[in-house]
Amino acid sequence: MMKEKILIVEDEPKLAQLLNDYLEQELYECHTIADGLDVVDWVKAEQPNLILLDLMLPGKDGMSICREIRQFSSLPIIMTTAKVEEIDRLLGLELGADDYICKPYSPREVVARVKAVMRRYKSSPEDEAQQGDVLIDESSYQVSVFGQTLELTPVEFRLFHYLYRHAGQVFSRDQLMDKLYNDGRVVTDRTVDSHIKNLRRKLAAVTEQELIHSVYGVGYRFENI
Repeated sequence: MMKEKILIVEDEPKLAQLLNDYLEQELYECHTIADGLDVVDWVKAEQPNLILLDLMLPGKDGMSICREIRQFSSLPIIMTTAKVEEIDRLLGLELGADDYICKPYSPREVVARVKAVMRRYKSSPEDEAQQGDVLIDESSYQVSVFGQTLELTPVEFRLFHYLYRHAGQVFSRDQLMDKLYNDGRVVTDRTVDSHIKNLRRKLAAVTEQELIHSVYGVGYRFENI
């Protein structure tokens, strides 16, 4: 059986080696990169299954790398950072990171987070739901519209799935925040608006329709395709 490939982007050699050792014990294939400038080209060539991405790197920072990768891939990204300010966490998630871990952390915690994120990306046929021109696969977090796959982050997928299942209903930002995050994470209205904006753009590219409508003073409503 082919091993799942994890890219560790970390410029602290001892920490990178520690993560490598723990993940290889769990039978993952690991590769480490210390310079941010080398990451995007490697990802395009090797197509890893998950990236552990440090925020502060020489050459190019983790935020910029995450933004570039999200332009061509929805592969799982877990950001690691010693900067604990909420704005950094929010920006990382808005750019498309699937999770974040604050330093100092336990390598066992990292392994557990990696396993949890990987489980969300594994697909099985019974989790697929076909409704008209929309195909939703809950295990792989994939949505196809008119036969075209949308490159959605996990948060965008949950947002689309919830709105689509409740088409025609209006939801406030607070209600949507409760559905997007289930780990007690602190998020703001701006975070929801950012995800809505990205989701609208991706839907418009394949449908040429405005499917998510703003309801002034209330929130958002999804109209069926």
